[in-house]
Amino acid sequence: MQVAPQEYQNVPIDIQTSKLLDWLVDRRHCSRRWRDQLQLVRERLQVAIQDMPENPEIKELLEGSYLHYFHCLRIVEILKGTEASTKNLFGRYSSQRMKDWQEVVSLYEKENTYLAELSSLLGRSISYEVPSLRRQLGRCQQAQQELARRQDECQLGAGELRERFLASCRQYGIAGADVRQELLALVQELPALLSRIGAGASALGEAIELYQACVAFVCDSPGAEVVPLLRFVGCHGNTTVFQWRTGRQPRRVERPELRQTPQEPPQQDTIDWGDFPAEPPQGGDVDWGITVEPSPQGGDGIDWGDGEKGTITSPQGDDGIDWGDGEKGTITSPQGDDGIDWGDGEKGTITVEPSPQGDDGIDWGDGEGQEGTITVVEAGTEAPEGVARGSDALTLLENPETRNQFIDELMELELFLAQRLMELEDEADVVAMSQLQLAPAVLQGQSGDRVRAQLATARELLAQLCSRSVQHLCMILASPRYVERVTALLRQKLHQAELLLAKRDALAQKRREALAEQAALEPKLQRLQEKTRELQKLIEADISKRYGGRPVNLMGINL
Repeated sequence: MQVAPQEYQNVPIDIQTSKLLDWLVDRRHCSRRWRDQLQLVRERLQVAIQDMPENPEIKELLEGSYLHYFHCLRIVEILKGTEASTKNLFGRYSSQRMKDWQEVVSLYEKENTYLAELSSLLGRSISYEVPSLRRQLGRCQQAQQELARRQDECQLGAGELRERFLASCRQYGIAGADVRQELLALVQELPALLSRIGAGASALGEAIELYQACVAFVCDSPGAEVVPLLRFVGCHGNTTVFQWRTGRQPRRVERPELRQTPQEPPQQDTIDWGDFPAEPPQGGDVDWGITVEPSPQGGDGIDWGDGEKGTITSPQGDDGIDWGDGEKGTITSPQGDDGIDWGDGEKGTITVEPSPQGDDGIDWGDGEGQEGTITVVEAGTEAPEGVARGSDALTLLENPETRNQFIDELMELELFLAQRLMELEDEADVVAMSQLQLAPAVLQGQSGDRVRAQLATARELLAQLCSRSVQHLCMILASPRYVERVTALLRQKLHQAELLLAKRDALAQKRREALAEQAALEPKLQRLQEKTRELQKLIEADISKRYGGRPVNLMGINL
């Protein structure tokens, strides 16, 4: 399609921006050596900048990131006003400033070097600088979203850990302010709690009698006693193991003390060697803990630890010890009946008797080859009459063995009551009805409501005794180190929550930094976009003048 000459002036020139520089060089608007010429221009420009007048507009132009041809033209226009006094009769300026800038403009216009430079600046801005700033802004926005998501996760995780910590504290029956002290305080309340449970077992007397009658009738063994411990606790309460074992109340109860482990672990890993000496005794002798000192007669005596000395005597009573006749000798203290004080409040005796074979034992040096053995018999290991000591001083529900037996018997009774209730509620069970026709009145007279009430009582006691808090308290009572383990476990959850909160704060700081970076990049991108649009208009206008005012469109610019 041909275009009329009058309409040819309005036909636009569309140029792809990425190929603008090649387009100008191909049409000989710019030289291929424009970079060499531009290098000369930049050198002269650096010299001209050194001497500039005080002018706000010039100062603003010089503060820009890059000076190009049109900036130089504007500076020349400003200098025409500031350097007007240096103009001679021929219209030339004698000012060196004006000469320098006019030379820069002249070098720019040579072979249209300025147009090639502007095209290069436009292509670099569109292809690299603007996309780079956009990617940085995108990374900042994406980082803020990711950091916000991780902040929420940390906050949620910390809340879950705190909730788990509080739930664990509720299971233990504590508030959680000071876990260790609260757990130790709960142990002091355990005896009262177990006493209430033991007192509650008295309500099961009728159920126990019902179970006893059923076993005696069904198994045809009237002498067999069922749930003896449960029956005992129902009658006497949560008494001591001593009373359960002996059948009489103790005159004195010596309860074992609850040993509290230190709260802080030792600073160094050391091995506790007990009371062994730091260095082995000289001469190869073994220190058995017995000190031999001279007796008042000048001989050797035995220090018994109470200021008195004792001697080793033989049955014959002479100075030497003759063990070769099958007699036994003892090592006695001056008191004769107290025995040897072993340092822990206990006393005992050492009995020496010859070996029957005559080959394994101690050679006493009597020349007859007789050998013997030393047998240590502790005195006082048994508690005095009527004194509850050690495990016997614990109550039935505190002692693990009796407590387990109590729980087993309570569960046994619960299962019996549940089975009996099911039989009473099942009217179609003809076999069970026929079997109980000859049963005692205590079995036939039971109603479903009474059995149900007894079953509820048994299950309530079982739930109290088998609750998690009571189990933990019993474990604390049995092993004080359990307190440290539970405390460390609960504190670990709090520590993890604190770490998540600290991580959340660190993420919040990074998010603020990303937001600040975004706030600094946005105006920079906006200025770059404005300068790019300005360059686009200047290039389009310059090319349009070269083609008689035809409109020029630079394509592919996406800002």
